[in-house]
Amino acid sequence: MTPHKTFQQISEITSKLVSVSLSVEQNFPSSKNGIIYISEKNDSAIVLKNIPYREVYSALDRKKNYNIKMVDGALIQFMYQFNGEELIRSRLAFFPSPDLEEFQNNSEVYETDELYADVIHQNIVTTPLRFDYDPESFEKVRHPSSHFTIGQYQNCRIPVAVPMTPNHFIDFILRNFYNTAHTKFSDNLNFDLSTLFQKTIHEDEEKILHLNIN
Repeated sequence: MTPHKTFQQISEITSKLVSVSLSVEQNFPSSKNGIIYISEKNDSAIVLKNIPYREVYSALDRKKNYNIKMVDGALIQFMYQFNGEELIRSRLAFFPSPDLEEFQNNSEVYETDELYADVIHQNIVTTPLRFDYDPESFEKVRHPSSHFTIGQYQNCRIPVAVPMTPNHFIDFILRNFYNTAHTKFSDNLNFDLSTLFQKTIHEDEEKILHLNIN
């Protein structure tokens, strides 16, 4: 998995989501000095602040600090940093909208289109998700190099065998949170999952519950 392939995957993902009307707003990726980021918007500090999630989401949305804004308002981010061909850091995030304002304003449109079946149920709890790769902060088991964070819990770091590629990440998001659309547009949303980054999980982390990709 190279910087060029990473950049290309993000661009293709964005185009495909636009083509099936899952993305309503988007920023195609930019690349400079080994950093792949969100079209001049590379500030992720707001995500780590100890403030209510609604405020985090609002700031990201207001500043358009996302690659993709989904039909239900969810924001998707892809950020990578390379040193030459070596990946040294990444952050891939999914920030669902705290409320579906567009649905409330145009509920008849949403309720008659099966595309939105997965995102309008009243019992859905919005939970942000992140896949991080941060080898500089590595502490075996306590802070895996590659890990999955659910919600904004400070110490939630579920080990992941390898850093996530853009294709694996978007496939995970679509299959689990937009399954109706993923099935309906399976030909358009078919992503190549054959390429991986190098395995980074520590042997002690493989002994506990973790995520793996073969």
